[in-house]
Amino acid sequence: MTAAETRRSVCDDPHVRSLSLHTSDGQRLAADVAEAEAEAPIGGVVLCHPHPMYGGNRFNIVVDALFSALPPAGFTTLRFDFRSAHDGGIGERLDVRAALDALAGDGVPLFVVGYSFGAVVALTTNDPRTAGIVAVAPPLTPDVAAPTVPCLMLTPDHDQYCPPERASAIAGEWTGVEIEVVESADHFLAGRTAAVAQRSVAWLSGRLASSA
Repeated sequence: MTAAETRRSVCDDPHVRSLSLHTSDGQRLAADVAEAEAEAPIGGVVLCHPHPMYGGNRFNIVVDALFSALPPAGFTTLRFDFRSAHDGGIGERLDVRAALDALAGDGVPLFVVGYSFGAVVALTTNDPRTAGIVAVAPPLTPDVAAPTVPCLMLTPDHDQYCPPERASAIAGEWTGVEIEVVESADHFLAGRTAAVAQRSVAWLSGRLASSA
């Protein structure tokens, strides 16, 4: 599905609404929310897209697969576009907090799921409302600090930027972090988006079950 086709499908889906997020430093961000397909949501998920300077936006195929898979599992799901003026992942943390603000009213556990650049932003956004993180293909560097909440890290086995051995070298000793390899995939996860979405849904649902 192309970005234009995805935009049309959002407009046609009665369970999806568009909104604007407002950050604490005055940025306005485009976003979509898909309501949980349940009597009451069991959790809320913020999705963070890949690097905007390389074409990443909220309609990315990995983000779109997650946006489609999470609501049927009971998660109200929000995807958004990072600020237009790239801030190296610093100001983008305020973008994530604005997205969490938009979901906080339901009173359910909140999670952040990010892909590529968005995964690093998710890992480095410390917000007490976040109950867990899924980091998909994060391009880790040694200066990325360990998250303070449970985390699932999905690393493609042929990732061009951070293959499994590099991810393990950096994050292998992090407390509360599970590192899993996505087989038959490179960083862009072509043909593997459904598998990533399925594993993310299972892990997030498991976090809620274990805390019940």
